[in-house]
Amino acid sequence: MATQEGTVIDPKQKKEWYSVWAIPPEDERARFTKLMSALRSEFDGPQFEPHITVVGAISLTADEALTKLRSSCEGLKAYNVTVDGVATGTFFFQCVYLLLNPTPQVVETSTHCCSHFGYKNSTPYMPHLSLLYGDLTDEEKQKARERANILDDSLSGLSFQISRLALYKTDTEDKTLKSWEKIGECTLSPN
Repeated sequence: MATQEGTVIDPKQKKEWYSVWAIPPEDERARFTKLMSALRSEFDGPQFEPHITVVGAISLTADEALTKLRSSCEGLKAYNVTVDGVATGTFFFQCVYLLLNPTPQVVETSTHCCSHFGYKNSTPYMPHLSLLYGDLTDEEKQKARERANILDDSLSGLSFQISRLALYKTDTEDKTLKSWEKIGECTLSPN
């Protein structure tokens, strides 16, 4: 415990950046991890867990974040996601990703969780599962996109169920992602 002018500061009260991720089931997680690893070996970039961001990075204490995760998961049902295809984005955290179909259930889950966290999206929610983080040229991104489709040619149309949401500490300034860690997890009610 650190002291500051005689007052004791509880480390749990320190504000950090947290995000809520939807975690793919084990079979798909293994499939995506293998694909992500192959892309990283060719195009570089940090290692991270396969996930779909439900709530973007928001500054909270660990206690606040865990309480909000639990309250947002109450009564929330498992839901299906479907991959529309492999796409490329314009910034580091959306370099190459699986674009997911924004079904009402997918969008409403994010909206529901964002409202519990008090998170305001600056752009409309675009559900996706990142395969590669990095600052690549447009040409390199296209090459990585094509490579992803070659390595796993049955991604488009792939459907799977999300039954777990996890809270991760995600300092977006840390592009090595070494400080990112799972803090908690909730299992959603069966459909």
